[in-house]
Amino acid sequence: MDIVKQADMGQPLAVEERDLALINRWSRKALTAEEVYAFAVRLCDNEIDRDGERFTRETLEELAKLFEGKSGIFDHQWSAKGQAARIYRTEVVREQNILTRAGDPYCYLKGYAYMVRTEENRGLIAEIEGGIKREVSVGCAVERAVCSICGEDIRDRKKCAHTKGQEYGGKLCWADLSGATDAYEWSFVAVPAQPRAGVIKRMGGGQETDLMEYLKDQPVLLSRAEQLEKEAALGRKYLERLRGEVMRLGGICEKGVEEHIRRSIADKLSGEELEALRDSYQKRLEDRFPLTVQLPRRTEQAEMDQRDGAFLI
Repeated sequence: MDIVKQADMGQPLAVEERDLALINRWSRKALTAEEVYAFAVRLCDNEIDRDGERFTRETLEELAKLFEGKSGIFDHQWSAKGQAARIYRTEVVREQNILTRAGDPYCYLKGYAYMVRTEENRGLIAEIEGGIKREVSVGCAVERAVCSICGEDIRDRKKCAHTKGQEYGGKLCWADLSGATDAYEWSFVAVPAQPRAGVIKRMGGGQETDLMEYLKDQPVLLSRAEQLEKEAALGRKYLERLRGEVMRLGGICEKGVEEHIRRSIADKLSGEELEALRDSYQKRLEDRFPLTVQLPRRTEQAEMDQRDGAFLI
């Protein structure tokens, strides 16, 4: 799973001997402090972003090693002409006094980058120092996008029926990006960087754009896609109501099972499984509490009339 995430540009750094030694690991000649310009970037963090995803702390630790030596380019255009800087050191910064929306301590991957001071780079350095170039985004690959509700890969719709950004039983659904396998690059990007909250998805090396934007020049397909989106929204509402009905019936049939356990089970079931469980609960209730007929049957009513007729005058 290839992903690109946006973050903020950091501040210029004073080049010390330790930094210079690390920088010279990547240069072909020994550079002096006067020849290089160094700055820090916040590459990515463990907060839930506006796409309903986040890197876990373990993934940030994995990415820290992978991003060392990676080039900084422009707008994710993979061209040698666009190479502007290189990361020479990384660290995961933890801030114990700040909690993420997931409830754990906030941390982020910090990269230390350098570029050679040249006439061509003078303008870029001025833009960094002037606050014009403030944002970067990273391109990397992870193995899994784990659903916070059921623990399955959220991309596998056969196993996971949850939607990022939705709440299930009061619990927010998001995807934990875990198992970093590669770091491609980090890019200087425009502000605002991306129309979709600074997040781009790349699958199989290509770039995935917003479906509606892609179909805007094909009105027939666009209309069909919008209709499918409406139907999908209705389906999500139905599933949530179905889970509520299963929870209600389960509370009657399963007296000894606590609510949070029943909720955990219901959240992991597909639509077909929820319907089957609902039907099973309803059958159990019907067997336990059979319906009684309030009005007498016709034969019973005739017998009653015959008996009562003897007293009629």
